[in-house]
Amino acid sequence: MKAGCAAGTLGNEWIFYSTNKRNLTFNTSFWACVLIRTVTGFAGEGRSVWKKDSNFSPVNATQMFLYGTFPPKFLWGVGTGAFEVEGSWRKDGKGPSIWDNFIHSELRDEASMDDSSDSYTFLEKDLSALDFLGVTFYQFSISWPRLFPTGMVATVNEKGLHYYNTLIDSLVHRKIEPIVTLYHWDLPLALQEKYGGWKNESIINIFNDYATFCFQTFGNRVKYWITIHNPYLVAWHGYGTGMHAPGERGKMAAVYTVGHNLIKAHSKVWHNYNQNFQQYQKGFLSITLGSHWIEPNRSEDISDIMKCEQSMERVLGWFAKPIHGDGDYPEELKNKLHSILPSFTEAEKKYVKGTADFFAFSFGPNNFKPPNTLAKMGQNLSLNLREVLNWIQLEYSNPRILITENGWFTDSHVETEDTTAIYMMKNFINKVLQAIKHDKIDVFGYTAWSLLDGFEWQHKYNTRRGLFYVDFNSKQKERIPKSSAHYYKEIIQEHGFLMKECTLDFQGQFPCDFSWGITESVLKAESVASSPQFCDPNLYLWNITGDGLLHQVKGVTLKTRPAQCTDFVTIKKQLELLGKIKATHYRFALDWSLILPNGDLSAINRQVLRYYRCVISEALKLNVQPMVTLYYPTHAYLGLPGPLLQNGGWLNQSTVQAFKNYADLCFHELGDLVPFWITINEPNRLSDIYNNSSNDTYQAAHNLLIAHAMAWHIYDKQYRSLQHGQVSLSLHSDWVEPANPYFKSHLKAAERFLQFEIAWFADPIFKTGDYPATMREYINYKNRKGLTSSSLPHFTDEEKKLVKGAADFYALNHFTTRFVIHEPKNGSRYEFDRDIQFLQDITCLSSPSRWAVVPWGLRKVLKWIKTRYGDIDVYVTANGIDDQSLDNDELRKYYLEKYIQEALKAQHIDKVRIRGYYAFKLTEEKSKPRFGFFTSESKAKPSVQFYNHLIRSNGFPSEHLKNLCDQSKENTQCTICLFLSQKKPLIFFGSCLFSTLLFLLSVVIFHKRKKRKRYRGKVFHRICVPFKK
Repeated sequence: MKAGCAAGTLGNEWIFYSTNKRNLTFNTSFWACVLIRTVTGFAGEGRSVWKKDSNFSPVNATQMFLYGTFPPKFLWGVGTGAFEVEGSWRKDGKGPSIWDNFIHSELRDEASMDDSSDSYTFLEKDLSALDFLGVTFYQFSISWPRLFPTGMVATVNEKGLHYYNTLIDSLVHRKIEPIVTLYHWDLPLALQEKYGGWKNESIINIFNDYATFCFQTFGNRVKYWITIHNPYLVAWHGYGTGMHAPGERGKMAAVYTVGHNLIKAHSKVWHNYNQNFQQYQKGFLSITLGSHWIEPNRSEDISDIMKCEQSMERVLGWFAKPIHGDGDYPEELKNKLHSILPSFTEAEKKYVKGTADFFAFSFGPNNFKPPNTLAKMGQNLSLNLREVLNWIQLEYSNPRILITENGWFTDSHVETEDTTAIYMMKNFINKVLQAIKHDKIDVFGYTAWSLLDGFEWQHKYNTRRGLFYVDFNSKQKERIPKSSAHYYKEIIQEHGFLMKECTLDFQGQFPCDFSWGITESVLKAESVASSPQFCDPNLYLWNITGDGLLHQVKGVTLKTRPAQCTDFVTIKKQLELLGKIKATHYRFALDWSLILPNGDLSAINRQVLRYYRCVISEALKLNVQPMVTLYYPTHAYLGLPGPLLQNGGWLNQSTVQAFKNYADLCFHELGDLVPFWITINEPNRLSDIYNNSSNDTYQAAHNLLIAHAMAWHIYDKQYRSLQHGQVSLSLHSDWVEPANPYFKSHLKAAERFLQFEIAWFADPIFKTGDYPATMREYINYKNRKGLTSSSLPHFTDEEKKLVKGAADFYALNHFTTRFVIHEPKNGSRYEFDRDIQFLQDITCLSSPSRWAVVPWGLRKVLKWIKTRYGDIDVYVTANGIDDQSLDNDELRKYYLEKYIQEALKAQHIDKVRIRGYYAFKLTEEKSKPRFGFFTSESKAKPSVQFYNHLIRSNGFPSEHLKNLCDQSKENTQCTICLFLSQKKPLIFFGSCLFSTLLFLLSVVIFHKRKKRKRYRGKVFHRICVPFKK
């Protein structure tokens, strides 16, 4: 499977897919995946895992999907449980277990185990499955009643013994390490009936005898032993909820007595092995402990964190603290359950403490289901395997960890196409890699669960967990590899995750005439100037009656200056923002319904046209070239004039003629200033509005194409020779990948999506003058099958000539990459005709709106466009991401850098003629996803400066090379021009103030000089008077 993302998920970790028959419809909305920070500390400090840094970067490398390999000696394995897969429950002398009895008495399924995978009979097929995967170990359990039907170690069942000897010998021959579990829940029924099962301490010695026999018989070939698989579930569901055998309910004292005896049984077996066998067999022994994971509602709330800690202590800590900790139960359990929780003597604490050679850990669905049986403490369940590994590291002194069970499940009807399981496996295994590489956690092996489909305990055969599909009703029970088996095999072969889609960062620059743009949606024009103070000829007096109001002086008329574009306050704001972002091009949309409120030329709003002309002319003064969109519909606002909307909108051909006239008006009024026109923005997304039927969708699309073509031809014939502009339409062009590359149906679904989404509009214009043949053929195929009544309209020969070639460049809006599966659907709707379903890759870095950040998708769609439509000019007319941060939008900066990198690669490596890139968008709107570089209050975000740098650098030049396009002089001039343009009022006021000061200073100097002359005259007169006769 190809590596899907450039980065890992950082928001909530769940899969978005419909509740359909392909994937298990399990409510995963509460599996919250929260940022991890690398934590270090001493034993007992697991609480620090939940303390998050609120300022932690969402694009920190330690949080994203990690490409890399595991340590050289890392072990790859797969596991099964004997009762789940062996079958043959009454064959060759096997005794009944508590689960055999539970199935027939509680689950009431007499033939249940006759339908299993029957590994006891088809051992060679299991071994072939292991060969296919290429695992380094196989973890399986021994059926206690198959060796000793009564549970007592007396005469062994030779046929059962032969089966396990053959299995172990075959594994050793294949150089596959056997990891053997002594007890995976199938207690001999005789021990339950005679002693009461694990409630009775007598079972401890009997279990030790059974373990001793196994060590003696198999220990020369087995180096890893597991005593008991997930004792929490044995005690909790077996003696508390009654969901597991033996099915006892409600006696909480019995639950903790069973847990106590399981711990003591394990400890006794460990000491037995350590004293009598380890020296000679050189093996290792542990107990598999299973757990959920939990996240606080508020990571800054210490009470929520304490509740999470209590939840973990009640499940994992119940068994882990005595064995891997100090030999005693967690204080929280002892305080809350002091009346029913058994206690360890001091001698027992020493005996239990440290009785594991490694930490064997289970993290799978059985630890999470059903949620209402878990001690959630009002907090949130999470599937974040990395975090629980961090908790184990800190709580239990950094033990060596073997993951002995991990995986997910699908519905029983899912056969080999287990797409969901692939993404769950990808997520889990990558979390392990992150824990090893970033957090220095000593995980030395991973067990995918399970090898085969089998009996899934209380779910019986209603769910499947195997990497290999087994038809339980067939005689031969063939093992057929699922998609997850192929994927796991690939991971094992590569020893991790190799980066396939992405190349290293590319250094280079775009052409010197490259368009660096910013996109805005519809500009709402001001009907009157917001600043009329220089245009109003009347004189006013303020507050003459004490009312605080202006009162016009009648009969007095003042001289005024002509109206100016800067009288519109919104234009001033637009200019200020454009000046800050320093883009060379600005794309915005006109409001058709404001310019022509009646939909025709009977009423033209000249004031609105003047407003838009002002926007364009003022932008040109800043050396910012406009790209103007005539029609910009959205889900919330169709943007048609009211009369046209009432007459059916784009389902009525009169709208086509109305659009033609509207376009003609705009070309005539504004075209002398506009070098680039977009007729319609994303017409291929109007299917979301005209969705009453597929035929409505296709007819609206047909009329949109004709309307665009007519507008293009008007410009081409009447205006191009004078205005020298270019015209196209913008198509939403997200890339798509098969969610499951191991199935041809998914590959075909991905290509079909491109045909229905992009080629639907692009083929008629850039290729054939008609709709894609594959699109029409697929709809006809579904018609023949009776699955739809859809019909694509037909172009006349005249219309084909009109549409073909009616664009001067390819304009695309690209935001993300989507993952699709083939999902047959019945019904006459556009989305049903495609037969696809989307799936969210939970390992991808995603935005708050769940848009996956997959930069290489842009490069792929650009290559696809070139391959399909030839060497044409391409403009990326919108590309951006929503980022919740107002102060440090690092996600947006990361997105910009990576996507522009891919555009640069497409140009230099793939030779795609990319002429411009427009970031989306200039300002954000209130109560909507935050796509803007500026807030709704016009405050610049850090991404503005980042985009500035990319524009100044014209891409990603190497450090030792100068910018090939030396624009320093031009930039300096533009900076001065921008300052003068933006600060006109301030400069005028300053000039007036300076002139006034200069005048006053001159008057003062004049009067001082005059006064000085008078003074001198008087002095001279006084000196001369005495000499007169």
